[in-house]
Amino acid sequence: MKGSDRLLSRRDAVILCSGLGASLMVPGLAAAQGGNPMLVRPIPHARGETLPVVGVGTARVFNVGANPQDRTRPTEVVRALLAGGGSLIDTAPSYGDAETVIGGILTATGLRPRVFIATKLERYQPGREVAEARDSLRRLGTDKVDALQLHNVRDPGQDMAGLNALKAQGLCRYTGITTTFKGDYGAAETILKRAKPDFLEIDYAIDNRDAEDRVLPAALDAGAAVLVALPFGRGELFRKALGKPLPDWVADFDCASWGQFFLKFILAHPAVTAVIPGTDKAEHMIDNLGAGRGRLPDAKERARMTAYVESLG
Repeated sequence: MKGSDRLLSRRDAVILCSGLGASLMVPGLAAAQGGNPMLVRPIPHARGETLPVVGVGTARVFNVGANPQDRTRPTEVVRALLAGGGSLIDTAPSYGDAETVIGGILTATGLRPRVFIATKLERYQPGREVAEARDSLRRLGTDKVDALQLHNVRDPGQDMAGLNALKAQGLCRYTGITTTFKGDYGAAETILKRAKPDFLEIDYAIDNRDAEDRVLPAALDAGAAVLVALPFGRGELFRKALGKPLPDWVADFDCASWGQFFLKFILAHPAVTAVIPGTDKAEHMIDNLGAGRGRLPDAKERARMTAYVESLG
């Protein structure tokens, strides 16, 4: 996060938490996770293709300069993602220079074949979808993205024909829609039911569960893979966790940190395919990946997790 952001960053929470080992880690559990493979989930509309359940978001954190030194940390994040069994990178043209930075990293490292790129159309004006998509492809340094989504849909009558045409032309492999605004959930639900896109990206967190009511069930019924943005509650969750110990019962579902606690809660929802927390720090990427290993909480444990977070105030 930039210094102007008011929300407490994860790094700040880590620095300020007293008793770091006791507050953020369950002793010995990180090592125990080492032999567990990354969990994967099917892309429902695909034929046998799966996605690792933890990816990375790039809003703000990958909006850096062209200097190689500026791109050191994003490059380390991408390497950590892939080394830890992940593949999904989520981005958008509206994320500043993020697409260009990703394209540069993947070109310089030769890692494009190992990455699942999800990006977005921002304007999606009829007749101009191809031009907008090709601009993204140019910035990303690739001739095809894996998922192309309409960003922040608002109109329940949104026509998906132009986006689907891009898929038919081979510019993307999957199509989808996104929203991170509660006021637009109804539009997203309607589109899911009518158009049955391949993907839905939506905000969802242990302290932001409104999507559970109708949107996630609609995605499940439509067979849409669900990517979860803002899984840390827009930063407030780490503020709540500041200085608070993880309860010892989180070891029952292989949880080693607060970050994993928040992510495992989401991943245990049956509609969710993957989480895409944003970070520009390799150590946070590695910790996030731990949420995709080992056991996930069951329904009773999820209820206990919710109650515990609510008790933090």
